Amino acid sequence: MKENKEIIEALLKFGNERDWEQFHNPKDLALAINVEAGELLELFLWKSPEEANKEKVKEELADIFAFAFLLAEKYHFNVKEIVLEKIQQNAKKYPVEKAKGTAKKYNEL
Repeated sequence: MKENKEIIEALLKFGNERDWEQFHNPKDLALAINVEAGELLELFLWKSPEEANKEKVKEELADIFAFAFLLAEKYHFNVKEIVLEKIQQNAKKYPVEKAKGTAKKYNEL
């Protein structure tokens, strides 16, 4: 997908200009996703969803996406393909007739 390629190229250029490639190994990228996800969660802590600062949510979400795209690039994953594959897998685990309107996990349906 053209947009994904543009994002990945921009991320790689940004990191390469700063010599950050050395820090962007799969393990540390996975850890960074978790750290950024924690920062995203903190924006909602002790608040209703409406009280969260949307601009800060956008920033943390962008950080998560950035590290996720870099991790996908490390493993030569096509983001569009892996997300669509996962949707297909989930459709099998969560058939509409069993899962509609419930948040139960697939093994509890």
